[in-house]
Amino acid sequence: MTLPQTSPQAQPQYWLMKSEPDEASIDHLEAAGTLPWTGVRNYQARNFMRDAMRLGDGVLFYHSSCPQPGIAGFAEVSRLAYTDATQFDPASPYFDVKSIKQSPRWVHVDVRFVRKTRLLSLAEMKADPALAGMRTLQPGNRLSITPVTPEEWARVQQLLA
Repeated sequence: MTLPQTSPQAQPQYWLMKSEPDEASIDHLEAAGTLPWTGVRNYQARNFMRDAMRLGDGVLFYHSSCPQPGIAGFAEVSRLAYTDATQFDPASPYFDVKSIKQSPRWVHVDVRFVRKTRLLSLAEMKADPALAGMRTLQPGNRLSITPVTPEEWARVQQLLA
């Protein structure tokens, strides 16, 4: 899979972003309108936010580490990558002792609520041949942020229509 283009003239990009619903659910996002996507501590996921995400990119909001994982709604990137302050807070579960303010290791984007959907379960996603190549469904994938192809995005929209 190739990474999405980063030029301003490129086609829209799409992402699947995982969140534990007890920490930040689609309901939290709907109530807040916009949330910072804090706490990402994987370099590849960080690099997606820092280097590839653009304003308006589509987001599949995915509930993970819960009894019924799956896509719970749609969001969009509403603010480009900026320093994740939780890395400097010793009281935060995302504190990083090796990160310094002059050269922060971690960034995050903000996401804006678009719409809540029925839950498209992980099992339903795995059973759909059109989603077989979806990066988040590949064995061993544990990334909290993964690119989604335009075809996968369209299929998920179709399933949740």
